[in-house]
Amino acid sequence: MKITRIAAVTASVAVALALTGCGAGSDDSGDKGGKVTLKFQSLAFQDTTVKATKDIVAAWNQAHPDVHVDYVQGSWDSVQDQLTTQFQGGTAPDIIQYESAGITGFAQQGYLADLGDKLGDVKSDVPDPIWKTVTVDDKIVAAPTLLQSYIVFANTDLLKKAGVTVPTGDTWSWDDLRAAAKAATKDGTYGLGFGLSQPTASMLSFGLNFGGTYFTGSGDDADVKVGDAELAVPERIHQMAYDDKSLDPVTLTQSGSDVMTAFLKGKYALTVQGSYAAQTLAESAPADFHWAALPVLAGDSADQSANPQTMSVAAESKHVDDAADFIDFYMKAENLAKVAEGDWLIPASTSAAEQVKTDTKDANGWPTILASLDHLVAAPFQSVTNYPQWKDQIATPAFQKYLGNDISADELAKELEDGWKSVNGG
Repeated sequence: MKITRIAAVTASVAVALALTGCGAGSDDSGDKGGKVTLKFQSLAFQDTTVKATKDIVAAWNQAHPDVHVDYVQGSWDSVQDQLTTQFQGGTAPDIIQYESAGITGFAQQGYLADLGDKLGDVKSDVPDPIWKTVTVDDKIVAAPTLLQSYIVFANTDLLKKAGVTVPTGDTWSWDDLRAAAKAATKDGTYGLGFGLSQPTASMLSFGLNFGGTYFTGSGDDADVKVGDAELAVPERIHQMAYDDKSLDPVTLTQSGSDVMTAFLKGKYALTVQGSYAAQTLAESAPADFHWAALPVLAGDSADQSANPQTMSVAAESKHVDDAADFIDFYMKAENLAKVAEGDWLIPASTSAAEQVKTDTKDANGWPTILASLDHLVAAPFQSVTNYPQWKDQIATPAFQKYLGNDISADELAKELEDGWKSVNGG
């Protein structure tokens, strides 16, 4: 699950070639007259986040004249293929930004340095469940930086009109969501819009609410098992769409941003979105549009998968310690908070989260969003080598067919299990 908006800028061919041609194995990453030069491949794409990241680089360079960091712009759209090419060609950048679900295979192949003894105070500042997402074969192969959770956003006027009390507290049950959506479906308005054109990340994350893990084992030895726990969330969504008719089925084929546009026009009383969607509401909602970020959804638990953005160091870098020192600098509370605020994402460290809370003055849903950090845990799929291939080739089309009412829940389970065997050589 990519925790930034994947519809971000697409890298141009020129940028891709530049990234492929520079890295830890090139002369550009070595010493220049006694000065160390490090390549930092950043995936920041929003103007605010790019500025915050470049400001961090500038501050580092000013404070460390003998260790210069070169900012290199990358793209979420092409980073997997770029890194594969770079690692195989010995041209990987020293400092690599990506996400925990994407780095497992690279770490297992030995391409990422062990940072376990190279990071400072941040080790105690990030919750243990988040560290587990970047631990591969007992090695910490990255620093977790930013995360997203899934949040229900409400048009509070429409809820009140339907006689639904706006929920408060730490969590909100799926049963209560279903009841609220059903009550708010009237007068041409659906109770819920849920953008699931790319459903796999949501299904696997929310599956943890009911103990649904999908995967057993890890690495190349993992297997997919789909039972009642794994089907609990897709079945609830299916019921709301086709039995209750309280969830607009059209939204199941749309992106979250498409659904947000309709939400702002009053078409839905509720929408499930990545937590960063609060930015759109804060910046684009009409003055008379009243909204709230509702408590985290829960089944047997409120657990969701933590798939943080990450900062790693190439194992082939000539300056692993210097690169780790820059990551430690990047993770300082004031630095990470600025990046988090620029992307409207949750900082992985508790001190940075407190800084965001102070900076944002508890406005625009931030208290609920930041509180969701307590429910983010490592999910089994993050330790599975061939998960990206299964997600793209098998899980996404299978979930799409089920949510489109084209196959049954049993057929969905079979496609997910048999598809895993086909991509994993089982």
